[in-house]
Amino acid sequence: MVEKNGNRSPITSQTSQASQAKKYSFLKKQDRWENLYFYQKSDVLYQLTYRFAQRFLQRGDRTVDQMVQAARSGKQNIVEGLADGVTSSEMEIKLMNVARASIKELREDYTDYLASRGLAVWSDGHPRYDTMLAFCREHNHVDDYKPWLEKWSDEEMANTAHTLCHMVDRMMTTYIKQLEERFVSQGGVKERMTAARLGYRTDQRDQLRSLQEENAALRAEVARLQEIISNLSSPSNLANPSIPTIHFSQAIHSSQARKSK
Repeated sequence: MVEKNGNRSPITSQTSQASQAKKYSFLKKQDRWENLYFYQKSDVLYQLTYRFAQRFLQRGDRTVDQMVQAARSGKQNIVEGLADGVTSSEMEIKLMNVARASIKELREDYTDYLASRGLAVWSDGHPRYDTMLAFCREHNHVDDYKPWLEKWSDEEMANTAHTLCHMVDRMMTTYIKQLEERFVSQGGVKERMTAARLGYRTDQRDQLRSLQEENAALRAEVARLQEIISNLSSPSNLANPSIPTIHFSQAIHSSQARKSK
């Protein structure tokens, strides 16, 4: 877009630059961790575990720090992995596996707690298993669990956390598999950078070739018009009144009319 004063519109220029930058972008789009169910449930696990430790574990017990840190590691490594994944698929997959390992460690801690205190593990066939499973599947946010954190018994909290750990582990396993498939099909950031650079250079060569062809066509047209003018301006044509005089502008108009046909 060119303004009346002959300058290019800055709006059009910025739009063109943005479009070109998007075309050659090599950074991977980051998933918003807040929207991922396994992150939401891992956040619930951290809050639930923190309160569980305060209510049911003795101060000074090493298990308190281990469980809280495992829950925090699961949540935080998801965030860090997704952030690092913009520039490093390898680091993203690595941190996602660290997060998954922390969640598995936490699940084992809850299993040990139930076993060491002779409490029931709610599995298929237990009278409360289906209700708990449905609740954990349908609720992903901390606010859904907060009303119960001061009411549930240690058996109820431990079984709920144990089930959430299992769900997060399964969802993360699926997500990591998707990351691996994406890496195989799209490559890492270095490969995407190379592809973007090669694509840009190819487009530049194509544009240059197109401009050269257009320039050659224009030169040929100018030469043809000059020949027409030269013929019309020759002494023999000027001396012959029967031949009408054609001005340069008429010749150009005639040429353009032929091209439009």
